[in-house]
Amino acid sequence: MSSLVVQAQHEAALTPLGAEMVGALGVEAQVAFGELTLVAPRERIVEVMTALRDQFGFQQLLDVCGVDYPDREERFEVVYHLLSLTRNARVRVKVATDEVQPVPTVVEVYPSANWFERETFDMYGVLFSGHPDMRRLLTDYGFEGHPLRKDFPMTGYVEVRYDEEQRRVVYEPVKLTQEFRTFDFLSPWEGAEYPAPVLPGDEKAGGNV
Repeated sequence: MSSLVVQAQHEAALTPLGAEMVGALGVEAQVAFGELTLVAPRERIVEVMTALRDQFGFQQLLDVCGVDYPDREERFEVVYHLLSLTRNARVRVKVATDEVQPVPTVVEVYPSANWFERETFDMYGVLFSGHPDMRRLLTDYGFEGHPLRKDFPMTGYVEVRYDEEQRRVVYEPVKLTQEFRTFDFLSPWEGAEYPAPVLPGDEKAGGNV
């Protein structure tokens, strides 16, 4: 099925308000989980968000978050969730970006975006141009990497402990000594295929191994 057919099906499922917004803003539209999603170009996000606030009455920005798709050329999506109290309606707005291209901040449109954008930067490494205070929000000073990226190791890069001699918290590279051990079995229920005898002592079992 072509993308044009899918787009037409999505637009056919729009409410009158959704169809009006799509027509006025000139953006792509999707209906996902019963909620309208507008897919906007990165460079137009401030324009789109301003129109949603002033023209369509979406007064509240509830959340800004990131999504990581490592196989895409623009691997990140920044997702905005808006609420209109007067219309009793919600809308989702998405833009795509990568590790280098910044997304224009919407702090001037929705001041609540300040910490949301900082969190998205901290967790995913997405940059927001024009942000008044683009610092990490949740991780510690000197933290390496961005924890919610799909390629971030589960163990992280450093571990923290309290050093009695120095009487302070110290950071050290993660040490996973188990990576250098040799295990005899793949799991407790499934043995590895070794030449007979499998393990010392199996010869006592005779042919019933």
